[in-house]
Amino acid sequence: MTRMLVLALLGLVAVIAGCTTNPDGTQQVNRTAVGAGVGAVVGGIVGNRIDQGDRIVGTAVGAAVGAAAGGAIGNAFDVQEAEFKEQLAAERAANAVEVERVRDDLLKLTLDSEVSFDFDSARVTPAFEPTLVKLADVLKKHDRNRITIVGHTDSVGPEAYNEDLSLRRAEAVRAELISQGVPAEDLIALGKGESQPRATNETEAGRQLNRRVEILIQPETA
Repeated sequence: MTRMLVLALLGLVAVIAGCTTNPDGTQQVNRTAVGAGVGAVVGGIVGNRIDQGDRIVGTAVGAAVGAAAGGAIGNAFDVQEAEFKEQLAAERAANAVEVERVRDDLLKLTLDSEVSFDFDSARVTPAFEPTLVKLADVLKKHDRNRITIVGHTDSVGPEAYNEDLSLRRAEAVRAELISQGVPAEDLIALGKGESQPRATNETEAGRQLNRRVEILIQPETA
């Protein structure tokens, strides 16, 4: 069996293993299984390079290692996503926080600036602080993450001012998380101002959606 055939079979396994059939006949992706399958493919490539003397053995060993690593990442993020949704259930119901699985290795939490900050302010409102406490509690349980906090604004006002405001808001959220015990070295704050709207700035409803802070959570690669 050639190396390319082995890897092709591993890729097929990744797709099959990652899909389950719901009772209604629809297909659902199992993120943990996909993570394991993709890890197997990558691990197979690594294993093949490691064992040039016996390529099939090397591919199989690498696949096993890669599958374990990929499955662990997928499972860890499944758990984190469920915990965020559980802990922030009230905030999600009030549309104050969104929890989204962007891809297998990326979670995005979106904080509505209307409830987390006063108008034209970078100070977290006292009413929103308990939400950040709950968020920090989950982050501390899963401490092998890289966390990027990104501030966004609407397009009202000077562009430079909006960029500065968005950065100060991201830094304020970072400071709150650090005060709750999340390691400072795991947290990066960025300000994107008005440059990445997710809705039109022509309406108040759209501008409200654009005023937000996003928390992007990824596994550490090192």
